[in-house]
Amino acid sequence: MRIDLHTHSSASDGTDTPAALVREAKAAGLDVVALTDHDATSGWAEAQRAADEVGITLLPGLEISTKLHHRGVHLLAYLPDPTHGPLVEVLDRILAGRTERTPAIVSALRGHGIDITEDDVHREAGESVAAGRPHVADALVRLGVVGDRTEAFATLLSPGQPGYVNRYAPALEEMVRIVVAAGGVPVIAHPWGRRGGTVLTEDVLASLRAIGLAGIEVDHQDHPPEVRTRLRGIAADLDLVVTGSSDHHGLGKVDHDLGVNTTEPEQYERLLSLARRPLGG
Repeated sequence: MRIDLHTHSSASDGTDTPAALVREAKAAGLDVVALTDHDATSGWAEAQRAADEVGITLLPGLEISTKLHHRGVHLLAYLPDPTHGPLVEVLDRILAGRTERTPAIVSALRGHGIDITEDDVHREAGESVAAGRPHVADALVRLGVVGDRTEAFATLLSPGQPGYVNRYAPALEEMVRIVVAAGGVPVIAHPWGRRGGTVLTEDVLASLRAIGLAGIEVDHQDHPPEVRTRLRGIAADLDLVVTGSSDHHGLGKVDHDLGVNTTEPEQYERLLSLARRPLGG
């Protein structure tokens, strides 16, 4: 059984529609695929219809933007109740922050001498629930300012770069509690990718485990082999679920093909057992 538990569609910053993503997952030989768009559940229904049509299991989820010690941390949430009041409230606030940040990013880039407009960004965002930095990056690529998203973030859109603008994100601890209260299963995405190891120490992970953290994403393209080995050891010590995934964004990310990393079936079954909402329920 091949299981990929982290993908993105055009409902957030992926380039494939939810249905197209599911069909591609089936064609890639996956048996299970999780749709984990950023801060949004809007792609679930379309993805489920496609999953039923092609015969693949869809695990509904999302990837939530949080902060720990002023550092961004992404929290994967599987099978939460999408109508749970506190979850809806915080997601609405996160998405509003994304929307409000876009004009400020465009203004900062224009002040840096780059001829980009809000229309350029919204054209890239398409049907996404909110325009974000990846869409700004795509607009910069289309305008010929940079070669790809990676260059856009490295030179213009990351903290310390001329186009970076801060926005609201809830505290990681608060978000773990909300996901658990919503009946979902919280798993930290790529914990030691993007310098995450400086804040997500074993002691911090242990404290998060005590309030409901269920797992960590170990097998991810941002983690070299030695990091995966160390994280797997920490997961064993803390009795955390170990997941693996592609973090697929369609054409938005290179080297993140569907199924490039996968989750072991026994870890997937354990994850399902921790959810209060049954798969398909």
